[in-house]
Amino acid sequence: MTDLDAVRLDIWLDVACLFKTRSQAQTACQRGRVEVNGDRGKPHRAIRRGDTIRIQIPGGLYRLVEVVGLEGTNVSRARARELYTDHTPAPTPEELELRRMQRLSAPPRRPRGAGAPKKRERRNLRRLKEGLD
Repeated sequence: MTDLDAVRLDIWLDVACLFKTRSQAQTACQRGRVEVNGDRGKPHRAIRRGDTIRIQIPGGLYRLVEVVGLEGTNVSRARARELYTDHTPAPTPEELELRRMQRLSAPPRRPRGAGAPKKRERRNLRRLKEGLD
């Protein structure tokens, strides 16, 4: 355990494994997707134990965490999970169904490494997009 009083927000988000890199954490803060205690979380802001952080994630959802521990350098993933308490509400059955429907309605994707569509595939795609038979 370190005896830090405060840590930069972007560093803590990276160390706590809430973002993959510090630059991703900085970008999220700069775009207004991170709030600390109800205020906009700027990357250089100092956070302390007991602070509440709200992170907006894609799809209009958010993650709510409370700072329990502070670390200034990278730690193991198991130790990183001990740095916060997750207070994110569980998804409702309606939200789960909506996520499932969004996954099912996603456009089909070509397999990786399949190359460019062939002439017949291009024609079929065009017909599908334009609604022609």
